[in-house]
Amino acid sequence: MSQTKAPRLKAPRPTIERPPAISGILAPERFMKLLALVLFVVAAIIPFISATPYIISILTSAFIYIVLAMGLNVVVGYAGLLDLGYIAFMAVGAYTSGILTTQFGLSMLETIPFVIVACILAGVIIGGPTLRLRSDYLAIVTLGFGEIIRITANNLKITGGPSGIHGIPTWSFFGWSFADGLDIGGIHFNAKVLFYYFVLFVGIGLAVVAVSRLGKGKLGRAWKSVRDDEDVSEAMGINGYATKLLAYIIGAVWGGFAGTLMASHLSAISPNSFEFLYSALVLMAVVLGGMGSTPGVIIGALFVSLAPELLRDFSEWRYLIFGVLLVVAMIFRPKGIWPANAVLPFLKKREIPGVPPTSAVSVVGASDEEVFTDEERR
Repeated sequence: MSQTKAPRLKAPRPTIERPPAISGILAPERFMKLLALVLFVVAAIIPFISATPYIISILTSAFIYIVLAMGLNVVVGYAGLLDLGYIAFMAVGAYTSGILTTQFGLSMLETIPFVIVACILAGVIIGGPTLRLRSDYLAIVTLGFGEIIRITANNLKITGGPSGIHGIPTWSFFGWSFADGLDIGGIHFNAKVLFYYFVLFVGIGLAVVAVSRLGKGKLGRAWKSVRDDEDVSEAMGINGYATKLLAYIIGAVWGGFAGTLMASHLSAISPNSFEFLYSALVLMAVVLGGMGSTPGVIIGALFVSLAPELLRDFSEWRYLIFGVLLVVAMIFRPKGIWPANAVLPFLKKREIPGVPPTSAVSVVGASDEEVFTDEERR
């Protein structure tokens, strides 16, 4: 008995021919990569222009803020979780490194695995029972978590109590420490400059690249789906709870790494370094720059960390001016200084035959697969 072969189903042909990918320097994705490379090189040559302790110190702190803000961008910008106690993860990382280096003799590099484990546990402990909450309720719980960590550190003997931990060493690798300095081509790099480059290349380079790639991958699309509408995303097969918990854990790890960098930069930490104000400042950096936008978060972190220092000449008026600048920025740029869908008009736009070029839209930071024309959307 012969069996008839079932007909093979074929996907319908697209009704509109897809335009070729954009090439050249003015292609949106390539332009953003070149711009990032130029700014990275500028940051690398700053110590050759002016290497005063003050400039190196404030720039190092600003770069650590960028690492911290990139971690919070995963939680707030990608997953849409309002976290008002994010500084607690920075405290977990800082105290873990501080205790292990000062009381157990480990190097900063050797503490990294312990910091990662501690931050994962902290993320699971706070995120596990609370991420089923939404909006204001989640914000209140995270705010309480941040205060619990600070008060606990203020009352434990191992954390130094109100006095904190002092004498935290700088980074060392196989017997060589940043404190030893380094001579290259007749140029002496002291400990502060070496740590500046370490934060620039390892901290910012790793944080920006990793978080950007996560945002464009499958997991990043799941985060954004949950952020836009959790009920619809679950109907499409996405586990909203697990997706949010993973975002919380990844954000916690980045916060802990930033805490490790800050502890070695300041060489001393105390509970006053992790008050609610700092959580608000980091959240402000993400919202001000543009939630979900990598260049926006970098701009926001630099603004929040450097503006008070640049306004120091105004003495007691500087925080008032800083607040006014924040209000003005939010009035004129309510979606952030550089939102995720920012458009630069001079970049190339994808065009479709028969469609006027003026209807094409160029999205900065988006890949070629994410740039469409108005006609394609219809």
